[in-house]
Order: sequence, then C-alpha cells, then structure tokens
Amino acid sequence: MELILKKDVENLGFADDLVTVKNGYGRNYLIPQGYATLATPSAKKVLAETLKQRAFKEKKVVDEAKAQAEKLNGLDIKITAKTGEGDKLFGSVTNADLAEALDKAGVSIDKKFIAIAGGIVKRAGQYDATIRFHRDVISNFAFEVVAEAKPESKSKAAAKPKAEVKEEVKAEDNSETE
Repeated sequence: MELILKKDVENLGFADDLVTVKNGYGRNYLIPQGYATLATPSAKKVLAETLKQRAFKEKKVVDEAKAQAEKLNGLDIKITAKTGEGDKLFGSVTNADLAEALDKAGVSIDKKFIAIAGGIVKRAGQYDATIRFHRDVISNFAFEVVAEAKPESKSKAAAKPKAEVKEEVKAEDNSETE
C-alpha cells in the first residue's frame, strides 16, 4: 500500500515522503492516527507540485540547521548527576536532560530529536548522542556524565565532635561512680 506521510514517523519516513507499507499498518494505524493519506494519482501530482514550491524555502531551513549543527561542534557538555558506588547514577540521564544542558549552552533543540546511544545513561562516563536538526542535517555529539562532588569534609568534621562528646560522657560517668 502506497501512502503519503503527513507527519514524521519514526523508522518509516519524514513528512511528504511517499512510502510503501503493509495494508494493515496503513489502514489500522497510519491513516486513522492522521500520519498518512492514500497515495492516489491525483494526490501524487499535488505532492510533486508542493515539493517543487517548497524546494527554495527548504534550502533556507537546511542552512539554518547546518549553522546550528556547527555551533554544536565546539561544545563540551558535562552533565552532573548524583552517584552511588562505582559511578552508578541515582536515577538516569535522558535525552530531556541533554536537551536542557544544550539549551543552557545556547543550542535550542527539542528532546524528541535527540537519541542517546543505548537509550538512557545509568553510569558516569563518556557517551554519544545523535541529534537531528533537519531530515538532511544529522549530527553526532559526545557528552560526559560527571559525578556530583560529595561534601566529604563536612561529614568527617561532623563525625569528630560526636566521638568527642561520647568520650566526655564516659568520663563523666566514671567520675560519678568514683
């Protein structure tokens, strides 16, 4: 079954693509959800005409996407997260966290256009993500997940007075019994 996609569909195609899918997938999912329409001869002619008209506008959009991808090349993103034993994170780092970090660095990208290799990050370390700015502009990006600094000096300082207090209490107990 030939269909014309109205919206981008993951692992199938982008808006205004002509795709061939199995009948059930097209009839039961894509068409009812509004993701596609039937590719009749007249619909194909209309699609060809709109693609011709859009080609000039598309070039400008592609150039803007390439400019954004160039901004990404110089960036070094480090996401801090709380960790436990062995650099294992409490929770995880997802594409939403990476989108937020990129936004703070000056590159605005929606989280649905970011795909982290392996899905989500559960440990501190170096990771790769694929970022799609446009259907023709896809960039690979390396980022790092860093363990949050633990305030060890405070915990040691707090532990010493407790020990001293216990010794003083024992000393007072010994003096009372004598």
